[in-house]
Amino acid sequence: MTYFPTWKLKTDGIIGPDERLPGGQMVALGLQHVVAMFGSTILAPLLMGFDPNVAVLMSGIGTLLFFVVVGGRVPSYLGSSFAFIGVVIAATGYAAGSGANASIPTALGGIIVCGLIYAVIGIIVMFTGVKWVEKLMPPVVTGAVVAVIGLNLAPTAVHSVGGDNFNAWMAVITVLCVGGVAVYTRGLLQKLLILVGLLCAYVIYFVLANIMGLGKPIDFEPVLQAAWLGLPHFQSPVFDSSAIVLIAPVVIILVAENLGHVKAVTAMTGRNLDPYMGRAFLGDGLATMLAGSVGGTGVTTYGENIGVMAANRVYSTLLFVIAALFAIVLGFSPKFGAVIQTIPQAILGGTSIVVFGLIAVAGARIWVVNQVDFGQNRNLIVAAVTLILGAGDFTLSLGGFTLGGIGTATFGAILLNAVMSMGERK
Repeated sequence: MTYFPTWKLKTDGIIGPDERLPGGQMVALGLQHVVAMFGSTILAPLLMGFDPNVAVLMSGIGTLLFFVVVGGRVPSYLGSSFAFIGVVIAATGYAAGSGANASIPTALGGIIVCGLIYAVIGIIVMFTGVKWVEKLMPPVVTGAVVAVIGLNLAPTAVHSVGGDNFNAWMAVITVLCVGGVAVYTRGLLQKLLILVGLLCAYVIYFVLANIMGLGKPIDFEPVLQAAWLGLPHFQSPVFDSSAIVLIAPVVIILVAENLGHVKAVTAMTGRNLDPYMGRAFLGDGLATMLAGSVGGTGVTTYGENIGVMAANRVYSTLLFVIAALFAIVLGFSPKFGAVIQTIPQAILGGTSIVVFGLIAVAGARIWVVNQVDFGQNRNLIVAAVTLILGAGDFTLSLGGFTLGGIGTATFGAILLNAVMSMGERK
């Protein structure tokens, strides 16, 4: 048995992971996956103050690394993970969407350690199977932790809008644009609701500020001066214990996301991908470490791209090689980065309100999809305590270590669930 599958040419019906379409169609579909990942992959670094060029570049390189580790058998694109936003902002004291983050190196050290833990979990799962992960982190725990990340970010989202009245109204308009795309469009436009909504708000801002003079105009001079090709702004990590303790727990979210995505692809393709679950964790962990080592955000498998596959029923893993190559080209374009930097803070603030809210609701969705029974006292207590610890930013200090709200909520959820589960068995 070869490590990589031999991709068979197929032109009709469902295209499996080990199958492909003719070359021209593959390129077009690969480009569509770039569009699908684009909005979230650039928004996450902007909200954390990272260089979007580095993030896009490392998403492409990370996807290629993932492809190699899983032997080309799990169709997935790795983009910027939103799970890191809250902990990175907390670790660096950064105001979301306010320009470059001066404390990025500190965050990178935490991201690398998180990726290392993730990779180790992947190696263990390769030898032991994934059942113990599902037992340690049942849906009541993962749902609560995901919800906490969104709730903990609520004050940051509101403050990132800025104090100007025009900015406040533009944030409201941005929310309405995203909501309008989500409700009144269909197909690919609806799947790209964040990106399309942001573009609509951008056009409105340009008209109001640059033409009507109601706000601070968008400056396009840096775009004109930027080169088409060039190196992005790489940075080296700094390993700070406080930041590591705060950021490392995100591994729980990454494991839950990857587990859910692989299960979803298994259901859609009819192929049993459980034997590759450990490899998927390892590939994602190594990609996160690699991204963090040069100034990129942590990465995760993207639900947006899984949605595209569900719509067109083309699951060929070669598509993600093509998409990754497109992303790498974009990452080496300073002009692309300059265009991204012209997005006004008010629009980023409005978008962050929607995105952070969606993260919080995604936790509740995990409970609903997995039919978590809140009639059981264990589930009720675990969820209740976790939400309050995280939303209230409950902080614990031990010696030189400080554990913020997200960290205490994460570890608290796991420990509380384990202790109460033992009580139920007795």
